[in-house]
Parts: sequence; structure tokens; C-alpha cells
Amino acid sequence: MLAIQLMRTGAKKSPSYRVVVKEMKSKRDGAYLENLGTYNPARNPAEIKLDLSRVNYWIGKGAQPTNTVSRLIKASTKTEASAPAAS
Repeated sequence: MLAIQLMRTGAKKSPSYRVVVKEMKSKRDGAYLENLGTYNPARNPAEIKLDLSRVNYWIGKGAQPTNTVSRLIKASTKTEASAPAAS
């Protein structure tokens, strides 16, 4: 079963994450199928960069996002929807 999860990167005590598609049973930092974006909670406000078309593709293929990734997808969708209106 596929999952959309966070994969930790960055230095000690300074985490940043990749949002990746991988097997649900694989290790947190193990092999993955595709990198969908990044999440950096150290920035203020937190920096979220996601390729939403690829996220929707993998969800359509049956990949299940974790709770945290679901929250990031919602936030990214909300900011993307409001950004074109401001331009």
C-alpha cells in the first residue's frame, strides 16, 4: 500500500522535510517512488512547496496521505487558491 509521507532532511535540531510517495511499511528515510515537494517548519511562516497535480495523481492511484501531509495539502491548496486572486 502506498503512502504520502514526510521524509526528514536537514541538520541536527534544524529539520526540513520532503513530501514523498513510498510504501507504507518502508523506513521513514528509506527509498521512495517520487518526491512531491518540500516542507520547512523552521521558516516563519512555515514554507510549503507541493506539486498539487502530482499529489492528486498519486491520491487517485490509491496513495494515502498521513495526517500531517493531509494538513499540508489543505494549507497548500488554500494558499494556491488565494494567490492567483491577489495577482
